[in-house]
Amino acid sequence: MTTAATMAGILFDHGRTARIGLPEAVFCQGKSQEALCVLLEEHSHDHAKPILFTRLEQAVFASMPETITKKYDYHPLSRTAFTACLPGPGKGRVAVVSAGTADSHVTWEAARTLQYLGIATTVHEDNGVAGLWRLTGNLDSIDTAEVIIVIAGLDAALASVMGGLTGKPIFAVPTSVGYGVARNGEAALASMLVSCAPGVAVLNIDNGYGAACAAARVINLVNTQR
Repeated sequence: MTTAATMAGILFDHGRTARIGLPEAVFCQGKSQEALCVLLEEHSHDHAKPILFTRLEQAVFASMPETITKKYDYHPLSRTAFTACLPGPGKGRVAVVSAGTADSHVTWEAARTLQYLGIATTVHEDNGVAGLWRLTGNLDSIDTAEVIIVIAGLDAALASVMGGLTGKPIFAVPTSVGYGVARNGEAALASMLVSCAPGVAVLNIDNGYGAACAAARVINLVNTQR
């Protein structure tokens, strides 16, 4: 079937959910205003399957016709939008733990992705190891989740600390937060990659969406085995 999206040169991978259990999302950064308008309009209809839009800047979203934007749940901090959430797998929860509120754009990209996927999520912000009491005070609650996403910039020590305190699967995301030699997240990435805590999996810099999808794979697997 020919749609406005295919006419605009956009070809959706509609079979992705059946193959891997995760739907295709729209990464908006770099796409033209015209292409985004076509996609947002096409997926705003009541009969259309909800699609997650990521890296959708607030100014770009605001420039779209109101007839389109009023159909979406838009979250400016995470730069995400969707019309509705998908039915979730049923069981399992993910804890999203960040070192500081400076990491919020990545923290909430992960949380919103999980929300869209219908997966129960709790967010624990401002757990940086410079004040270790903040993390230890939340640890019991965090450890009740089946999967933990850790998000940190600067030296990203939170990933190693969490990796030594819980046996749950951990997906760590370095953020581009920090001065000078932080090098836009490269130092945090290197720190996470050389973590002395075994079994901590590391995502790309600022990739909250990718961490959420990794966590969702675990949650989906847990549900198929119950």
